[in-house]
Amino acid sequence: MPWEHELFALLDDLEGQAAAAWEADREAELADRARSEYGAVTLASRLMASRGQVVALDLPHLGRIEGRLDRAASEWCLLSGTGQDWLVPLGAVVGVRGASARSVPEVAWSPVDRLGLRAALRRLAEAGARCLVHLADGTRHEAYVDRVGADFAECRTAGDAPAGVLLVPFSALVAVQSREDQVASTS
Repeated sequence: MPWEHELFALLDDLEGQAAAAWEADREAELADRARSEYGAVTLASRLMASRGQVVALDLPHLGRIEGRLDRAASEWCLLSGTGQDWLVPLGAVVGVRGASARSVPEVAWSPVDRLGLRAALRRLAEAGARCLVHLADGTRHEAYVDRVGADFAECRTAGDAPAGVLLVPFSALVAVQSREDQVASTS
């Protein structure tokens, strides 16, 4: 019965080749699926997984700012640094360094994490904090956020410039920088 052994060996070999081909197909399919699913990962979800870590954000006209990522939401994040906080609209960010390799899908976010930029700016208005408002054209204004509209913030300018009202469209906002010592003195 040596021919039976040869036949079984041949069948075993073919079965092994088929299993190897199936495994290679499966790995390619899994890799394709992983690439496809990664297409649904947002910057906000990566930042959400990075809360509590020190990250660096590259911003136009400001360069790199670093700090502990305290909050992240779909439209904005909050970095805490030495004596100052940075409220940054995600649309203004041109690069992030130090973010977690993980992501947290939006379905796992708390309702507070889903608040938009408008809510964050309203919080600044309620606090009466003096801020530096950095704009997309490279200018900055020392101001108080007084009121927040649907797509803009109304700021009362302070400092060297003549005092007045400055309306800042959200699309022109790069960052709002506040200082802890200034916030403490206004409370």
